[in-house]
Amino acid sequence: MAQFVKLSASGLNPLREVDERLVSYNVEMTEVTGGTFWKAYTDAQVDGTEAFPVIKDWTNMGNLQQWYDPIDTTNPRLIKLAKELGTAWVRVSGTWANKTYYDFDNKYEGKVPEGFQNVLTKQQWLNLLDFVRAVDGKLLVSIANCPGIHAADEPMPFEQADLLFRTSKEYGVPISAAEFTNEPNLIALSGLPKGYTAADHARDHDLFGAWLKENYPECLFVGPCTVGDINLFGSLEGAGGGMAAGFEMVTTEQLLGDYKSPMNVFSYHYYNGVSERGAAMGGHWPYEAILSEQYLDVAGNCARQYVARRDKYVPGGQMWVTESGDAGCGGNTWASTYADVPRTLNELGDFCTVTDGVIFHNTLASSDYGFLKHGTFLPRPNYFAVLLWNRLMGKTVYATGEAIREGAHVYAHSRKDGKEGLVYLVINNSWTETTTVELPKEATVYALTGNGGMRSRTMLLNGRELVLGEGDALPCLCGEQVAAGTIEVAPGGCTFIVL
Repeated sequence: MAQFVKLSASGLNPLREVDERLVSYNVEMTEVTGGTFWKAYTDAQVDGTEAFPVIKDWTNMGNLQQWYDPIDTTNPRLIKLAKELGTAWVRVSGTWANKTYYDFDNKYEGKVPEGFQNVLTKQQWLNLLDFVRAVDGKLLVSIANCPGIHAADEPMPFEQADLLFRTSKEYGVPISAAEFTNEPNLIALSGLPKGYTAADHARDHDLFGAWLKENYPECLFVGPCTVGDINLFGSLEGAGGGMAAGFEMVTTEQLLGDYKSPMNVFSYHYYNGVSERGAAMGGHWPYEAILSEQYLDVAGNCARQYVARRDKYVPGGQMWVTESGDAGCGGNTWASTYADVPRTLNELGDFCTVTDGVIFHNTLASSDYGFLKHGTFLPRPNYFAVLLWNRLMGKTVYATGEAIREGAHVYAHSRKDGKEGLVYLVINNSWTETTTVELPKEATVYALTGNGGMRSRTMLLNGRELVLGEGDALPCLCGEQVAAGTIEVAPGGCTFIVL
């Protein structure tokens, strides 16, 4: 059913102020060191003309990964495009970070010591710090916790962690926030010491918090960094990338125990499910569902459910989604196309109606869910979508008075340019029907659509293709002046409206 939306030029009730670093991103530790990560899909799989082969169980997942050389964090295009996104948190973590040795004195000469999986050299880390400085970023990390560090029944030592923190501080790019371990509730999959339990994690989590407060008190303590808390949601499809039964998982409550080291920020991970690569684990959504109310509600549902836990463990603190994307296991076949733009923008809009915090997109420039294509660093549709968000949507969030419904997901913020007025985002999540929007006054309109279809690799802004120009110049992100009256938002379209 076609929808009609009537916008107001003023008089909306403010909900909250949001963090200027709301749109942030991950650089996986395996990108920095070099290592295994998800194989890219074929062109035909991205286009949707070739089915992805069915993987029957987790034992076959290793075949879906490959070796990648370290990312070049000194690349001028990478730095330029990241800087254009504006001030952000840069998170260096991921499951691979749990198993990384910091070989800053070249003791092992690039060879992986026993009990680890990857080696981080001092130069690799300094290059990463240079990147963070160049883009005016702030650094969040999680530290290694694996058999090479300690045994499960031994309290966590922090010599390796101190090396990372001390080197960063001395270089002038301090670690400003830290999580203890990446996704520790996935006990069987996160590379933790053999036999590690929730009680062991609770012990070490408290030890880390105390160590951090004593040695680096300026650093925010963030946690617990969990993913897919199935008991919280009751279903795989609603669990934010939750893993299927059969994998050893524990709850947030079990992980934290009677925690004694208070955290500054509550964190969790959200994915809209599991990609085709990991469909055998459960929680995979078909392409046909990506505009459905159920699919688009996953992000907001996660936020609303986790608020109670934030209020319990970090009362008054922010809530950070320290990994976020369309699907765990590297993203769906359509993650690199326009088809993921409605989900990405809806996630930002919905999250801001629930709480204040930061969303770290996974990733900046790796795998199919990256803002930028791995290797070339060419921008994908999601990059331009969040770039427009950052340029247009201000810090004050308003209640629109419009019920969320198929064809009309409507969000409103103050203007980013500081001028009086409002910025609306209207997402038409219908596959077939056009949404009509009534403008109370003259407006500037930024209409986003796929370039020839939802699974297009490029995006149109008011009918103009968004691609880099000569010398990596950004295309004109220009709006179109429209008189008071009505405009139409195409099926699957996302339109910013500045009043």
